[in-house]
Amino acid sequence: MDAIERLLRRQAGVVSRRQVLDAGMSEVLVARRVRRREWVRLADGVYVDHTGQLTTAQAEWATLLRHPGSVLAGRSALRAGGLRGAAGRDRARRVVEIAMPHGRRLDAEPGVSVVQLRDLDSAALPRASPPRLRVERAALMVASRALGDDEAVAILADVVREGLTVPARLEGALLGLARLPRRRLLLDVLRDVESGAESPLERRYLRDVERRHGLPRGERQVRDEGAGGAVFRDVRYPAYRTNIELDGRLGHSETLDRWADLDRDLEAATRGDTTLRVGWRQVLEPCRLAATVGSVLTLRGWKGRAGPCGEGCGMRLEGVS
Repeated sequence: MDAIERLLRRQAGVVSRRQVLDAGMSEVLVARRVRRREWVRLADGVYVDHTGQLTTAQAEWATLLRHPGSVLAGRSALRAGGLRGAAGRDRARRVVEIAMPHGRRLDAEPGVSVVQLRDLDSAALPRASPPRLRVERAALMVASRALGDDEAVAILADVVREGLTVPARLEGALLGLARLPRRRLLLDVLRDVESGAESPLERRYLRDVERRHGLPRGERQVRDEGAGGAVFRDVRYPAYRTNIELDGRLGHSETLDRWADLDRDLEAATRGDTTLRVGWRQVLEPCRLAATVGSVLTLRGWKGRAGPCGEGCGMRLEGVS
């Protein structure tokens, strides 16, 4: 019974008949526990040790035990690997994603999404608890299905920021997936993550404002030691004493947090730094923002000039060229 209790603790309270028989428990004892409602049958040969609603982890374990040889994939693998951000959650519906060896087909099952992989042995961690794809493969799979650039970069940035992997390992995994949908985009995303663009907003600024309009390359996530303590500047142009703070908060934000931001901006001004604090509205008008940032940098000594990103650039329409 000690072995079975360890299994239940390891598997979030879910166990298979094969496991309990291998541990020395008889069919009679299994039936007794089910009859007493100590265990509840979830599927043929799979049980949970309570009568309430299943947790996400229990639903995942039950799916894995129903399909021996499978591992968690996609968002399920990211959740199990410790991802806490939105990228680790299935926001649309509760779905358990699993990967199976190529050629092994399963009948459609409500609440379960299945992918077949030819390289499952190298892509998976079968001895992990629960068994799952490596975080790099899972993150790339989820990012390849993202609805837009922002969601793709959020997924990759989240796994890097939370310490689950590093950009070089993601890129190495991606280089081995020649047929992965949106592969070119994901390579671009990884370059931005390596550059320090840690959020969709920061990536849009780097790509749409800075690069496409010929602004100088800023330093990212720079530690700034001020009187109020150390802070990290989203983008800093040190030669021109200019900081860009990208505020991606939507809706209501704590007043005290806003005031702390303003205090830091004022303190930076006493040292001769200019801080431009912009949000989604400004970054979604990249041509106009590029003209503003370029003008500020010019006033502070930049000898270059922001240029239009194309024929329809808003800078050209406003007479800035």
